[in-house]
Amino acid sequence: MAETELTVKDLISDTKPTWCPGCGDFGVVRALQTALAELNIQPHDTAVISGIGCSSNLPHFMTPYGMHTIHGRLLPVAMGVKLANPELTVIGTGGDGDGYAIGAGHFAHACRRNVDMTYIVMNNQIYGLTTGQTSPTSGEGHTTKSTPGGNIEPPFNPIGVALAEGATFVARGFSGDPKHLQALVKRAIQHKGFALVDVFSPCVTFNKLNTFKWYKQTIYNVNEPPKDMDIEPHDPSDRARGFALSFPGQDRIGYGVFYEETGKLTYGEQDPTLHAGVNPVHDVKPRDVRALVEAMK
Repeated sequence: MAETELTVKDLISDTKPTWCPGCGDFGVVRALQTALAELNIQPHDTAVISGIGCSSNLPHFMTPYGMHTIHGRLLPVAMGVKLANPELTVIGTGGDGDGYAIGAGHFAHACRRNVDMTYIVMNNQIYGLTTGQTSPTSGEGHTTKSTPGGNIEPPFNPIGVALAEGATFVARGFSGDPKHLQALVKRAIQHKGFALVDVFSPCVTFNKLNTFKWYKQTIYNVNEPPKDMDIEPHDPSDRARGFALSFPGQDRIGYGVFYEETGKLTYGEQDPTLHAGVNPVHDVKPRDVRALVEAMK
């Protein structure tokens, strides 16, 4: 029987978002819902895996399978889900603290392994859930609860790290540019291999520096740069230039597609077990687990 055609409404759960009014994460969840609807990827064919943080609540607000894991560990879980059931569209969602601090090691290895999944990071350059401490992507000089004298550390460069570690799709979006973000997420999901979408997603409560207004004045589309910058549009096949553009310059920060490599074998395609045609999806029959739950209390 043919699948029914999806709409965005089909992907919205009954759980209402708990984000602060105006949070950039609203734009991210809508971009993901829109992309899945346009690709007609059914909820039962999708798994959204998250870590810990404001942004990691995202799976609760959607109808696909979802799993809220522990801090910084969403990528190992997501990779396991994909390898256990290669037919699923697997999407990881988290924040810059979750992904680029405690989860940084997993991030680097996920890039180099090229597991066929999409990783969306809501990068607000602050720890929002714990009420406003400096995160790995906070800028130098940023005054927060944890850096009252100003941040002395240079910010983590997720785009550069992803490129250096071998990710085959590396991009950045902005919650304040919804049409571009929706197209970017859709393209990432369609990509065969590990796809990073780092999203500038402003925290309107605890980050009064990196606001929607600040981003709109600071960022530019590397694929369609403004004429006043006098630079050539970036070709996503040029990995070296993508790496160079990942570093801020002249008070401007790039977003868009920095790199895309097609044709590279994914981890699943090279795994001896999966490559041999063995189906890892077992016929698990439903059973009553209440006795097990009671025994664990």
